[in-house]
Amino acid sequence: MRPTQNMCRWRVWLAAGALAMLTFASGGAAAQAPASAPQAAQPSQAPQAAQAADANNPATHPVQPFAGIASENIFNIPRRDIANQARSQQERTVTQPGNNAPVWREVNSDQAHYSSLPAKEAGVLIQRTGQQWRLFRNGVITVWGGWLLVVVPLAILGFFFWRGTIPLREPRTGRMIERFTPFERIVHWTMAISFVLLAVSGIVMLFGKHFLLPVMGHTLFGWLTYLLKNIHNLAGPVFTLSIIVAFVIFVRDNLPSRDDIHWMSSLGGLASGRHVPSRRFNAGEKMWFWGGLVIFGLVLSASGWVLDMIVPGMDYYRATMQIANVIHGIAAVLMIAMSLGHIYMGTIGMEGAYRAMRDGWVDEAWAKEHHELWYDDIKAGKIPAQRSATPDASAAARRSTGEA
Repeated sequence: MRPTQNMCRWRVWLAAGALAMLTFASGGAAAQAPASAPQAAQPSQAPQAAQAADANNPATHPVQPFAGIASENIFNIPRRDIANQARSQQERTVTQPGNNAPVWREVNSDQAHYSSLPAKEAGVLIQRTGQQWRLFRNGVITVWGGWLLVVVPLAILGFFFWRGTIPLREPRTGRMIERFTPFERIVHWTMAISFVLLAVSGIVMLFGKHFLLPVMGHTLFGWLTYLLKNIHNLAGPVFTLSIIVAFVIFVRDNLPSRDDIHWMSSLGGLASGRHVPSRRFNAGEKMWFWGGLVIFGLVLSASGWVLDMIVPGMDYYRATMQIANVIHGIAAVLMIAMSLGHIYMGTIGMEGAYRAMRDGWVDEAWAKEHHELWYDDIKAGKIPAQRSATPDASAAARRSTGEA
């Protein structure tokens, strides 16, 4: 009996172990089936996983307190298949010889790349905005500015043929009044000569390739522009300094007054020929002082100093120089056009005007006819007829001969 009972017990244990193994096997198979299901559904759940990963990305979902600050994520940079691009480029060299578009597209991307050079923008080989600057300079400024510098002289020439030189109505008295002191004339002529040098050199550098290069050729034109460029750079600071000094010595007599309204309403009698009284400087001369001398002169000076790279503590990037060049070119064209009227009236447009600045003295008849209110102040003793210390010999001789 006892061996039989032991045998039964072993059979029971074997059956229980077999049942447990079957249960484990069935449970493992059941567990494998759900585990394989996510693998099959993984592609469909990839967008959800990407969204969950993006929600944890601090670049797109920053945490407080810097919620408004986002930064570049280096892991979002798309990978470039260099080998595929190289194969495409190699195929293109066979089908399209000379087409190196991918390389130049990379170079012309306006992005800063690595460079061992110490320059500020050495990593940007080609600046795309430079093409826009070139088209604006050689298009808008050159075309419209060129036409302005042609139309204004033609209009002045037509006015001269119609009106002629404005003569004195009354004979000279022989009594002279000092209109400009020697120091005022030195400042004026320094400013005038430097401005002419700047204007001529600037016109050649801006328009010379259109009307001088075909005649002179590249070699001679290159030497001329190189010389004028250096003259331009040297005359610029002199012009700026003379403007500052001229502003100090002439600003008092160029302040606006109620008499300027009457002068402007009749344009100083230039068209009608009627006499319009004014002070030492009329409204037209004040417009040139404030518009041409102060505004355009200071804008030209500031932009020119940037182009000369002599402003301390400034970073001279290409975009900075291009903006300064555009401002400099527009202001230069407008100031040159405005100065033509001032030069005309100071030379052949009015009798005795040039001698007033050359010698400093005018006849009483000239002062009364063109600046009557200034003449009245002199006769009333408000302004001295002679402001310099000692007159020169030529002025004394002219006073004795009555030359104006």
